[in-house]
Amino acid sequence: MTAPTPTRRRPTPTTPRPARSPRALLVLGLLIALVSALAFGSSGAVAKSSFNAGWSPAAAVTARMALGALVLAVPAALSMRGRWHLLRRRTTWVHVGLFGALAVAGAQLFYFLAVTQLSVGVALMLEYLGPILVVGWLWLAHGQRPRRLTLLGGGVAMLGLLLVLDVLGDVQVSTLGVVYGLLAAVGLAVFFVLGADESNGLPPIAFSALGMAVGTLVVTLAGLVGVVPFTMTTADATLAGLEVPWWVPMLWLGVVAAAFAYATGIIATRMLRAKVASFVGLVEVLFAVLWAWVLLGEMPAPVQLAGGLLIVAGVVAVKLDEQPEVAEDLAVEPIPAAGSRG
Repeated sequence: MTAPTPTRRRPTPTTPRPARSPRALLVLGLLIALVSALAFGSSGAVAKSSFNAGWSPAAAVTARMALGALVLAVPAALSMRGRWHLLRRRTTWVHVGLFGALAVAGAQLFYFLAVTQLSVGVALMLEYLGPILVVGWLWLAHGQRPRRLTLLGGGVAMLGLLLVLDVLGDVQVSTLGVVYGLLAAVGLAVFFVLGADESNGLPPIAFSALGMAVGTLVVTLAGLVGVVPFTMTTADATLAGLEVPWWVPMLWLGVVAAAFAYATGIIATRMLRAKVASFVGLVEVLFAVLWAWVLLGEMPAPVQLAGGLLIVAGVVAVKLDEQPEVAEDLAVEPIPAAGSRG
């Protein structure tokens, strides 16, 4: 008896998912950037509660970066599958080293030092002059001459800075705090410029984790040699009028304001490009003011709040100026369909 020939089933054709449109990518990038700004904005108020309890800025930065790198270690390793060879390149480590030392360690340390001299909102308003430096860098180094709306946004932001510093009023502003805030702005500019550079080939999560690991080493060494004070304590901290254990602010700084914030920040920066991402990130100023109000009962003077709003207004001008350019960039390299390897 002849066995029946098995019937072969034809494979069901699958329709590949269409790549997201440039407009959808732009909207997604903006949403990710806002979530990242919300997480970043909490760092100043949470860290200041630890400063008031006895922690030094360098110690808080080290704890934040070390915990953030630890949280991202496994996701970063998974994202590096098939790409470990990139770590053998000298240029990769130069890129990561500069990002970790300047954009991670430098920006955080100088911002936290500014917070010890100024209110959280004012310190962050100064740091977020970094986007103006991004525009200048792209102009001088890459010949990307800013267009009218970008110049308008920069001018409005500078006017906002004058109001934040209240140069003609009675608000007393620490000169040392202003210097720290401006140095943090340099670090922030480096964050946006290097964060948008994909030439190293590293996935965003791996790049963030490595940058925080390098930043941890830099600040730890600075503390060990006595360049910056390095003090820790187990005393309780005060947040929103409540006494909390010392590890609560540290856990928040490491997991939410570092690991989550940096990973989403790099993703958003690569989707939006450096200039747009840097200006969209200005909403962190408003989030920081709200966090400081809720957690510390701290609010800048009305004239400084007005200045902060003017700084953030630069977001609208620059986004309107750069949106067509960003859409064009995103359309060149669409996201691969599900299941493919990028």
